[in-house]
Amino acid sequence: MPLPTTARVVRLAARPDGLPGPEHFTLAEEPLPAPGPGEVLVRNKAFLVFPGLRILISGQGSNLPVPHIAPGDALFGPALGEVLAAPADGPLRPGDLVTHMHGWRDRLVADAAQFTPVPDGFPDPTALVSAASAGYGGLTRSAPVRPGDVVLVTAAAGAVGTLAGQIARLLGAARVIGTTRSPAKAERLTAELGYDTVLVPGGRPFAEQLAEAAPEGLDVVLDLVGGEQLTAAVDAARRGARFALVGAVSGQLDPARRGGDSPAVIDSLRVTTHGLSLRGFTLLDHPDLEAEWRERLGSWLSSGKLVFPRTPVAGIERAPHALTRVFTGDTFGATLVEL
Repeated sequence: MPLPTTARVVRLAARPDGLPGPEHFTLAEEPLPAPGPGEVLVRNKAFLVFPGLRILISGQGSNLPVPHIAPGDALFGPALGEVLAAPADGPLRPGDLVTHMHGWRDRLVADAAQFTPVPDGFPDPTALVSAASAGYGGLTRSAPVRPGDVVLVTAAAGAVGTLAGQIARLLGAARVIGTTRSPAKAERLTAELGYDTVLVPGGRPFAEQLAEAAPEGLDVVLDLVGGEQLTAAVDAARRGARFALVGAVSGQLDPARRGGDSPAVIDSLRVTTHGLSLRGFTLLDHPDLEAEWRERLGSWLSSGKLVFPRTPVAGIERAPHALTRVFTGDTFGATLVEL
């Protein structure tokens, strides 16, 4: 069959002043070059929509692990694709499933080194683009969970948090506490995903809720929010508690901010006197993590010890609306655009 010669690509049309909406993006059909030497042609099957895009779109922040997205640039992110054409002397073959960072388009041509093959028989390949490897890394590298620990996971209903609570339990946590903006999501997290209790900030002071949920204190915090939730978690930490700072959605979801920062007040005296450890986590600092995560994820999925929640969105034309849904909280688990 002839190879495709066009691709649909989502590009940033203009930088938003507040939260981005569909009007800030364009979907264009563009020429797709034939693969050259060492290049692979891939048809995407699904890609991840994630809140961190706001930082890249805003042009704010410095020393980021990935580049900003300027008006006219294509969006990008984790994706799952199928190989349509590949060099005869390379490791990939037509029909192979691969993961890569060229989401927000339906087809692409790129160097073969930019694609990672999905192991044969992997139980749920879309789980490999969920971003939950960051949660696993935070709970095994920056703030290792020990048997019997009390663990707090903020933003528990997102792509990372829905798996992180399950991972903490599998790593030996005795009690897992989550946070989310929605009472309905809190019920799902406790009923379906193994959280012991899930707090909903708002109304009662969050620090009071956390003190009731963890009266003896916290041992591990996987923080994806920042702001008042991080402030309260530091105040509730036991001596020697470990914090993995993986995200900062309090700043990313705030329409009054530009998306490039997320201030939080931290009691530095408590950090000092209680010997607390606060470490930021990025995947780029742990190149050995991906292979380990894939092996454990595949094993846990196959055994039924872990489930992968997702919000599917059908069609690339709905991708900008899916990003809006992530910001408004109208999703659960990983938000995946399926093609």
